[in-house]
Amino acid sequence: MTLLEIFLTGVGLSMDAFAISVCKGLLTDRNDKIRCALVCGLWFGGFQFLMPLLGYTGGSFIATYLEAVDHWIAFILLILIGGNMIRESFSEEDENETASLRFGEMLLLAIATSIDALAVGLTLATLKVSIVPACSVIGITTFAISFAGVIGGSFFGNRLEKYSRITGGIILIVIGLRILISGLMS
Repeated sequence: MTLLEIFLTGVGLSMDAFAISVCKGLLTDRNDKIRCALVCGLWFGGFQFLMPLLGYTGGSFIATYLEAVDHWIAFILLILIGGNMIRESFSEEDENETASLRFGEMLLLAIATSIDALAVGLTLATLKVSIVPACSVIGITTFAISFAGVIGGSFFGNRLEKYSRITGGIILIVIGLRILISGLMS
């Protein structure tokens, strides 16, 4: 694989992380957007680096096992998180609440958006690609795209503050449904 092909693979793998980063940006206070962008970029970029590496080293057994259920795992995680965001939008608690960057939520989101990268790692192994540089390109690409997603979402979030949590929840649910449908059709 060429560097361009690896970069484009990273772009493709980062699209779910980008969408979630936009959601986080929608909910982020203007003064906290850089911190949120860094946190999202590190979580999503880090997992997009790690998962192909695990797929590369883990072998076909793990990838084959997860491939059968990866779409269900991502679907359930995204439905739970998206549903919780919608539920919280109707809460009478602090209306100035910002995007959650809690460890547990970010871990679940990072796993849900990077499961497909595990299979990519297995593919990279069959192509005899030098894995660390390839994972680095994928991780850095996802970091940059996620960072940009938070900044863009923050820009729009200030204009759509009232509906941003509902919008973010709906986007996560739609991503979960898309992943499930795609997985069931393959």
